[in-house]
Amino acid sequence: MSEPGGTELAATLRRIERAAGALATASVSRMDDRLPWFRELPADQRSWVMLVAQAGVRSLVQWLSYGGGSAEEGTQEVSDEVFATAPQALARSISLQQTVALVKVTIDVVEEQVGHLAVEGEEQQLREAVLRFSREIAFAAARVYARAAESRGSWDARLQALLVDALLRGDSPDVLASRAAALGWTDAPPVAVAVGRSPGGEVSAVLHTVYRQARRIGAEVIGGVHGDRLVIVLGGVADPVAATGKLLTAFGDGPVVVGPAVPSLDEATESARAALAGFRAAPAWPAAPRPVPAGDLLPERALAGDTEARRRLRHDVYATLVRAGGELLETLDAFFAAGGTLESAARTLFVHPNTVRYRLRRISEVTGFSPLVPRDAFALQVALTVGRLDPVTQPQTLLPAAGRRPQNGDETRRSL
Repeated sequence: MSEPGGTELAATLRRIERAAGALATASVSRMDDRLPWFRELPADQRSWVMLVAQAGVRSLVQWLSYGGGSAEEGTQEVSDEVFATAPQALARSISLQQTVALVKVTIDVVEEQVGHLAVEGEEQQLREAVLRFSREIAFAAARVYARAAESRGSWDARLQALLVDALLRGDSPDVLASRAAALGWTDAPPVAVAVGRSPGGEVSAVLHTVYRQARRIGAEVIGGVHGDRLVIVLGGVADPVAATGKLLTAFGDGPVVVGPAVPSLDEATESARAALAGFRAAPAWPAAPRPVPAGDLLPERALAGDTEARRRLRHDVYATLVRAGGELLETLDAFFAAGGTLESAARTLFVHPNTVRYRLRRISEVTGFSPLVPRDAFALQVALTVGRLDPVTQPQTLLPAAGRRPQNGDETRRSL
């Protein structure tokens, strides 16, 4: 059998050209009958589909004129032009699966009309040519959507990088809101920022892993690679630390620090700063859990020069002890000087060991740090040092300690 195209199908090609409008109209009518989602499209998008169908019929004529696909380069160019007829907005409105359904309906209509379109004796050649053309159209659709996905992915990655940069710089809430809205962010509280090391490689691949895992746990997420760090904004999860624990495979090696939860993205700069400060200070605590709340790294952050950590330790720990009564500071100093031994501290203070126990319990109640827990004892020692180095007027109202359990404050019981 000879190849379709050339002078052999000249009469058939003329018939197809004359019937192009009718074929497109019949295809759109068939789409309306078979595809419920197509009936719900706006009028402008339905008109775009009509244009694509007409371009498809014209492309079939051109394709047959080139020899039915014998010239691969020319075939690809003609096939891609079919989808260039409609604006790119159509690709964002109609999925690839839906596009395949539209192509299938159009091809079915053309195949049904082969008997009327082909001159006598060329029906089989035209039918085979239409089948080969449908394959080329399917490949063309895949190329169009692949390019659109790559372009969208690159644009989203740039937007996310800009949003992360705005968070770290502390830009205005309006800037954060506009960039988050462009990414489809729904400001579901609470919001927290997690920082860890990036695993390396293509940014789009890193963010794809983040989004895939976030979908599994039902979290709103925006991610960005900032230098060698991966910064993730989490929203809509009750426990951001636990949620971050389910995203650990998206991070590289090293610590992962989660900033305090805030009500909305407008206030996420505070969470981002705490998470970054904690990430920088985390190497000083090799045994830190992964992920670790930024509030649990207050002593390391203070030693690393984080002014916010120093302020919290000074106000929320040292100043609280000062207001609670001099005996608590005195007892804490004696306890540390005695190497954490109750009896030795009691002898130094000339009190009963039970009195020391009571005062240590009071310290734990008013600060949230227990002197009997080594990690908490370290935080208390740093707080005493910072408080004495940076004396300030005692605040009337203390802020709650970041990352610590709720405190009873002055209303705690005063007996054992």
